[in-house]
Amino acid sequence: MAHSHSRRNFMATTVQSVGLAALGGMLWSGYTDSVKASPLVLRPPGALPEKDFLTACIKCGLCAEACVNRDTNIDTQTGEQREGTLQMAKGGDSVLIGTPFFVPLEVPCYMCEDIPCVPVCPSGALDMPSLLNEKKELDINKASMGLAVVHKESCIAFWGIQCDACYRACPLLDTAITLEYQKNDRTGKHAYLLPIVHDNACTGCGLCEQACVTEEPAIFVLPNQVAKGKAGDHYVKGWDEKDQERVANAKEIHTETKRSEKDASDYLNMEVEY
Repeated sequence: MAHSHSRRNFMATTVQSVGLAALGGMLWSGYTDSVKASPLVLRPPGALPEKDFLTACIKCGLCAEACVNRDTNIDTQTGEQREGTLQMAKGGDSVLIGTPFFVPLEVPCYMCEDIPCVPVCPSGALDMPSLLNEKKELDINKASMGLAVVHKESCIAFWGIQCDACYRACPLLDTAITLEYQKNDRTGKHAYLLPIVHDNACTGCGLCEQACVTEEPAIFVLPNQVAKGKAGDHYVKGWDEKDQERVANAKEIHTETKRSEKDASDYLNMEVEY
């Protein structure tokens, strides 16, 4: 009887363990699906495209450790170490647990010349070759962590109030953000100084976002896949010889319909046909 009772307890415990494991797996799967579906996350310099990054990242935390321990991460006023730019996602964050990310409004990327977070990555999730310049040297200006976007209705510069906070905070002064002068027709005697972000130079460091003077930043960094539109391969720049090469062997496709039987001029002065 004792043996039979022990066996029943063992079986019950085993079934419970299997059930809990299955439930845990389902919950984890649901969690990973939900955080992967959230595109509003900024990764370190050189990060692979998000899907590839999540596959390659081993969640070791070496990049965040290198970021906070860098020699330049010292508060000049207190002499103490500052909070690092990179955070490792934990429970409650809308980012996959254990992966590095940063929030510009809290701590932006300070554009370290030696980019300490990248060489320490052991898995290639942070792609060092993508950050090399023509001299095969690490170049933080090659980074593309995101793209700064200006909300014109909230930016006081578009109201006519002179402000160049984001422009001055940009480490690529007069390159990633420039000021465009326009006449203020409302007053007739003043000029707008409008911040214009240039996609080919903006690294997505977020220093502009942190410097913005409005209550909520009127300039903010979004991941590239969110900030940028996509025209589609079927649109071709007729003035761009390189873009023309894509369609060098393209063939015309003619679609014949009943309307094709008439010339365009035949439809002039006709009633609308439905």
